[in-house]
Amino acid sequence: MHFNKRKLTFVAAFTLSGINMAHKQSVTGKLQSLVETSAQRLTIAEKVALAKWDSGSAVEDVPREAQVITGAVKMGESQGLDEASVSNFFRAQIEANKLVQYSLLADWRRAGKAPAHEPINLVNTIRPKLDQLQTTLLTELADTTAIRASKTCRAEAAEAVGKYVSAHHSGALQAIALDRAMAAACTL
Repeated sequence: MHFNKRKLTFVAAFTLSGINMAHKQSVTGKLQSLVETSAQRLTIAEKVALAKWDSGSAVEDVPREAQVITGAVKMGESQGLDEASVSNFFRAQIEANKLVQYSLLADWRRAGKAPAHEPINLVNTIRPKLDQLQTTLLTELADTTAIRASKTCRAEAAEAVGKYVSAHHSGALQAIALDRAMAAACTL
């Protein structure tokens, strides 16, 4: 059997290229789920801002933030996640949420009113949704542990955020907030 070296080299390069593309799509796909759940968490920020507008509450709620992070760390440890990565990730999620709240509240103050809305109960309506998303985020963090510890994670996370923003025609605020939310996803 006679092999053409040039053809064999081309086939090998094409095969390796295909493997690299499949790996890249797999990595981005796994991070995509984490990005999408983070984006879902950010959509709740508008309702939180409306509730705070109505009540006159401050955006900062240090005791609640500490409670969220402590709960996430405990749940994360039961899934084999380390305390620092979970704490950093959820701190970034909270900061991104506050970024949206501050921006919306400032817009509404400039306009002199918030959008028309039904009363929103943070404790009974919003927090259960956030708790559910927290559970999902922790599962996705556990599923992406190796990816998030890779040297290419930051570029892959940025690509996954860009893909989400493009697909959902997100505005600048949402894109910035999602970048902030994912800022601590990578552990290297």
